[in-house]
Amino acid sequence: MGYPMARNLRAKIAESDTMLIHDVNPAVTEKFKQEVGKVEIAEHVREVAETATTIITVLPEPHHVQNVYQQMLRPHTLRSETPNTHERLFIDCSTIDPKSSAEVANATHSSGSGKFVDAPMSGGVVGASAGTLTFMIGCPPEGVDRVKEVLSLMGRRTVHLGPQTSGLKGKLANNYLLALNNIATCEAMNMGIKWGLDGKVLADMINSATGKCWPSEANNPVPGVVEGAPAGKDYEGGFGTSLMLKDLGLALTACAQADIVPHLGPHAREIYAACEGAEGTKGRDFSVVYRHLGGRE
Repeated sequence: MGYPMARNLRAKIAESDTMLIHDVNPAVTEKFKQEVGKVEIAEHVREVAETATTIITVLPEPHHVQNVYQQMLRPHTLRSETPNTHERLFIDCSTIDPKSSAEVANATHSSGSGKFVDAPMSGGVVGASAGTLTFMIGCPPEGVDRVKEVLSLMGRRTVHLGPQTSGLKGKLANNYLLALNNIATCEAMNMGIKWGLDGKVLADMINSATGKCWPSEANNPVPGVVEGAPAGKDYEGGFGTSLMLKDLGLALTACAQADIVPHLGPHAREIYAACEGAEGTKGRDFSVVYRHLGGRE
């Protein structure tokens, strides 16, 4: 997702602004520079932190975020290297657990390196490419306007949910619900079709009634019901079962840390783990749960 986000960012920032990019895969940054132009490639994340006023990170797992920020913040000399009068702003768009994010935020603030904001996003690769992402941010009220100004260059909506880690908590709650809605939609569609109902007619009824949800309307798991949905492409593309499994795990971990006892999530995690561990469903869009249930394709 970072690639199309960076492309949209470069297209909308001022010509006079310098954009610095870094990735662990040098081939990706070289390709980006050739395709987009008007960017500089940093050889190390430390160079990004020393040069830029606004740093946006998008990383897979908590340990990746912790490692990158450890490199950017060490040694603690960034305070005197800020390139202009704006305080350095770190915006992390990764989806990780709130506890790890809070640790990184504390390290950033205590070192005097700048301000840290958690800003996970929703919308997937399609939203990243179209510039229609929704960002959920956690930061003090006085930092909202500056963060929104930056994120509006890559998305359509920015929602301030509260202080630091609030963005991540909102994102995990949303994806927890999405994971459950997807399984319920797969089961409901499977029921109706095996009872003899037409899939398109059933989906149309659900989407005009109380069962309507994103998996039923936009990402229906039955092939042919929603044009362009992953179900019609052998469940290729979309939001992978491994990513849903990751987000569910993060949500459940955060629940345990807050003494919350979720009842449906643990079973849902078992279902996605089974999908990710089996041929025919592994690595596909999370709506492939329908195939896992034996749904008619």
